[in-house]
Amino acid sequence: MTMERYWVIGGDYSCLGFKALRDGLQQLEGPFEARCEAEAAWKRLSSESSSRATARFSIAHETIDVCQ
Repeated sequence: MTMERYWVIGGDYSCLGFKALRDGLQQLEGPFEARCEAEAAWKRLSSESSSRATARFSIAHETIDVCQ
């Protein structure tokens, strides 16, 4: 049996190339069991940082094997 978990990751990057996050400005939220929960967190974080051109957030997911 497998289970999916979702995370919102990102923060402020050092430049508009979005290659490296600035030290101390990384953000991680989760895990969320439903993608819609992660999307709500992503929207909130993106909205809160909309005035910063170097801020970016993404949704990542992982599949976990659950032993019964």
